Amino acid sequence: MPQLPRITLVTGAKMTKPDPETHLLVAVLAQLGIAADVLPWNSEQDWAAYPLVVVRTPWDYFRHLDSFLAWVERTSALTRLVNPAAVIAWNSHKGYLRELAARGVATVPTLWIERAAADAGARLAAQGWDEVVVKPAVSIGAIGALRAQAEDPACRAHLESLVAAGDVMVQPFVRSIAEAGEVSLIYFGGTFSHAICKRPAAGDYRVQDMYGGTVHAHTPSTAERALAEAVLAHAPAATTYARVDLVSHEGRPVLMELEAIEPELFLGATPDAAANFAAEIARQLEQASAR
Repeated sequence: MPQLPRITLVTGAKMTKPDPETHLLVAVLAQLGIAADVLPWNSEQDWAAYPLVVVRTPWDYFRHLDSFLAWVERTSALTRLVNPAAVIAWNSHKGYLRELAARGVATVPTLWIERAAADAGARLAAQGWDEVVVKPAVSIGAIGALRAQAEDPACRAHLESLVAAGDVMVQPFVRSIAEAGEVSLIYFGGTFSHAICKRPAAGDYRVQDMYGGTVHAHTPSTAERALAEAVLAHAPAATTYARVDLVSHEGRPVLMELEAIEPELFLGATPDAAANFAAEIARQLEQASAR
């Protein structure tokens, strides 16, 4: 019996929550005749033995960013890595949002404060914002984020503690998140697959399930599709998978984040979501095998 081609789906050694969906992808890949090993990025592996390495759920990468990006560079030199190293490096620091805004992409207004800045509090005060969200520029899942009144001493203290450790972003609180949630559009190989709406628990603003957020069906509007595809067009290389998170601000959709490293892709949200992703992975494997 011929041996199935094997690929790797990359995960993390220490996860902030259980992975709810990779098993769905493994099962559909097996139906396509592709075996998938799920391995932590920082484990000792012969990555060159795999014709395709798919970065999927390394939810600990942001705590070891330099080591993770070094692994990305090494692995991409040995085999086909998706998403590409250029996309992963670019997407690992939320400063990419600043770049996209400069290119005319509609984003949430953001104050960027560099690590160790001595005037962080004064710069925040100068914005004149009332309620804000303060968060690190390198993080996932709202870890390190604080929603507070800009003049609250606790807000200033949190800002100063984050600035001492790294770059920081401050945004005015977007009230539509609490009211209507955040929309996620998922693309495989640049082609739209499905969309969902994440809504926070009552009294919260964080839409992630570990804070009580819930997932609902969503049909994206023409404006949401257009914005998401404009975002992807500005990525430094083509993406095998991407999740574009949008919110409503001042009556129009704006970009909250582009997730192109380790996003939850809500593969159980529609009957064909996992199959769409598996088909794109099979295409990438075919290209890798043809090299």
